[in-house]
Amino acid sequence: MAESFHMKSHEFRESGKRLIDWLADYYARVDQLPVLAQVKPGEIRASLPAEPPQIGVAIDTIIEQLNSKIMPGITHWQSPNFFAYFPANASEPSVLGDLISSGLGVQGMLWATSPACTEVETHVLDWLANMLALPKTFLSNSAGGGGIQDSASSASLCAILAARERATNFKSNERGCRENLVAYTSTQAHSSIEKDIRVAGIGRANLWLIDVDEQFAMRPELLEKTIEEDKRAGRIPFFVCATVGTTSSLAFDPLPAIGEICKRHNLWLHVDAAMAGTAALCSEFRYIQNGLELADSYCFDAHKWMFTNFDCTCFYVANRETLTHSLSVTPEYLRNQATESGSVFDYRDWHVPLGRRFRALKLWFVIQHYGVEGLQFHIRRHVAIAQKFLESVRKDDRFEIIAPAPLNLICFRVKGDDGLNEELLRRLNASGQLYLSHTKLNGKFTLRFCVAQMRTELHHVEHAWAAICAEATKLIAARDRGSHSNQAASGRE
Repeated sequence: MAESFHMKSHEFRESGKRLIDWLADYYARVDQLPVLAQVKPGEIRASLPAEPPQIGVAIDTIIEQLNSKIMPGITHWQSPNFFAYFPANASEPSVLGDLISSGLGVQGMLWATSPACTEVETHVLDWLANMLALPKTFLSNSAGGGGIQDSASSASLCAILAARERATNFKSNERGCRENLVAYTSTQAHSSIEKDIRVAGIGRANLWLIDVDEQFAMRPELLEKTIEEDKRAGRIPFFVCATVGTTSSLAFDPLPAIGEICKRHNLWLHVDAAMAGTAALCSEFRYIQNGLELADSYCFDAHKWMFTNFDCTCFYVANRETLTHSLSVTPEYLRNQATESGSVFDYRDWHVPLGRRFRALKLWFVIQHYGVEGLQFHIRRHVAIAQKFLESVRKDDRFEIIAPAPLNLICFRVKGDDGLNEELLRRLNASGQLYLSHTKLNGKFTLRFCVAQMRTELHHVEHAWAAICAEATKLIAARDRGSHSNQAASGRE
C-alpha cells in the first residue's frame, strides 16, 4: 500500500493546538512589537529558500520559519497602537469561526451545495439589519435582502452593475448601449468607486466627482445641477454613490437630500458606510444613516469595526431581483431542483465570483459571543476614547483640527507647513511605538488618528499623544532655531 503524505489526525490535532497557543501568545504580546514592519522592500523574500522543499518539513520547522522569516515583515494591525487607515479587527471568536469555515471547506455557490451556508448567511444578515435599524426593505422577507461580499469595493461594483442593467433595461451588454451612462460620487468618496466604474465598462470619463462643503460632505445642489446638465446634453444619469463616513475624514453625505434627488431623476442610490456603519449599532449614532430608506443598496464592513476578521462586507439591496437578474448565468451543470423552485437564495447571483466561502460563520460566532450589548459597549468605548484624544489636541495650541470628529477618527496637524507634518508622521511611524496614516484636506497634509482597534484602551491613546507631543516639540524647536538663524544671517547682510 502506498504511503500517504497527508497530515494524520493526531498530528493535525496537536499542530492545531500549538498554533492556537501561538496566536493567543501573539495577542498577549502584540502591543510590545513595533507596529510598522521594520524591513526594506525585498528583504522578506530574500530570506526565503530559493526552491521549495522536496521533502515535507515538520510543523516545528514551519513554526520556527514563521517566527524568524514571516513575522519580521508583519505590520501589526492587531496592535492596540495601530491608529492608521481603518481597523482590521480579528477577534478571537471570529478567528474560531473562520477556522471552522476553513475546516468544513464548503463551496456555498448554491443553496443546494450547502444549505446551512446560505441560510445562516441570510439569517445573520437579517439579524444585523435589525441590530442596525436598517430600513425594512433590506430584510430577506421583503423584496430585498442581504449577503456577504469580500469587500466594499466588490459591493459597490455589484451595485453599479445592477444600476447599469436597470438603466438600460438589462440590455447593457448589447453594443453601444452603455456609451452615454454617467455616474456620480463626491470628491471625498473612496477610490474604489472609480475603479468599479472602470471595471463595469462605464469608463472613468463618465464618472463625475461632485464637490464638497466645508465639512467634506457632498453638496446636493451641485449634484442635481450636474445631473440636469447631463440630461440636457443627452447623457443618461444612472448611479450615485453617497458615503456615510469617508475614508479621509469620516464625513457624512446628506442622504435625505441626495436620496430625494435620485428619486426625482430615477437614479440608483448606493450608500457606502464601510467603517462608520458599525456605529449604528448604538442608537445615539443612528443619525448617520438618516435617509437610508431612499437607498437602493447599502454596505458596511463587519471586518473593520465589528471585530470580524477580513473579509466580511455586508451588502444589502432593496430589490434583489434587479441584482440577481444582472449577475445570473446558469449553465446546465448548475441547474437543480431547489433553484428551479424559486424558494431559495443562490448567493452566486449576488456577486461577481461563482465560488464563495462560508463567511457568515465567523460573523455568527462574533454576534453570538459578544451579543448586541457587548458590541455596543466596545463601540461606545472607542468613541469615548477618541473624543478624549480630540480634547487633548484642541487644548494644545500647537495643533489644529482639520475636520469634524463626531465619532472615532481625528484629523489634525501641527500648525505649519506640510514638510513639518510629513516629518512628524515619518518619525512617529519609524519609532515603532504607534502607526498613523495621512490624507490631504483643503490641500493640507493631515494626520489621521483612528481609534477602533479592538485591543486599544485609553492608556494606549495617552501614550500615543505623549509620543506625538514629544516629536512635535523637537520639530517645532528645530524649525524655530532655523528661522532665527535665517533672520540673523539676513541681518548681517
